[in-house]
Amino acid sequence: MPSDSVSPPVPVNVSGTAPGIEIDLARQTLTLFPEDATSSISYPVSTALNGPGERHSSGCTPRGSHYVRAMVGGGVPLNSVFVARRPTGEVYSADLARQFPERDWILSRILWLCGLESGKNRGPGVDSFRRFIYIHGTPDSEPMGAPRSHGCIRMRNADVVDLYSRVRPGTTVLIR
Repeated sequence: MPSDSVSPPVPVNVSGTAPGIEIDLARQTLTLFPEDATSSISYPVSTALNGPGERHSSGCTPRGSHYVRAMVGGGVPLNSVFVARRPTGEVYSADLARQFPERDWILSRILWLCGLESGKNRGPGVDSFRRFIYIHGTPDSEPMGAPRSHGCIRMRNADVVDLYSRVRPGTTVLIR
């Protein structure tokens, strides 16, 4: 894992010349503002059951400015299961869910977020990257539009695959 001494890349959306993402916790939506800025794309999401918050081990979704630090899963099949950001070779199904009822399913794609605000979502006790805050797929049976996650931003699998194809590392993410 990178140390805190590694400088983050400069976010590529500062001037509006690249895609940017805004996550609205109250509305439970993720909006992508594409490079061409002609229109936006909105997706329903599910954020933390515990609400907003930045503290380590809080189970909350961190607020503020972030960027996509890493993207994981390009090319794996829809509904592929990840554990510790590695595909397990499994594809999610109702049978698999019954076999492993305790799993917090991370499926299809992962966009790993890194905070940009020192002391708020970056640094000791509040670091979004070290908290493993992702935008990721979840079983399509899980409700969207209602807070249910452990801190991450959950999306429908087809939606997270679509989003993944439209962004790149460095894309800014504002969570409000």
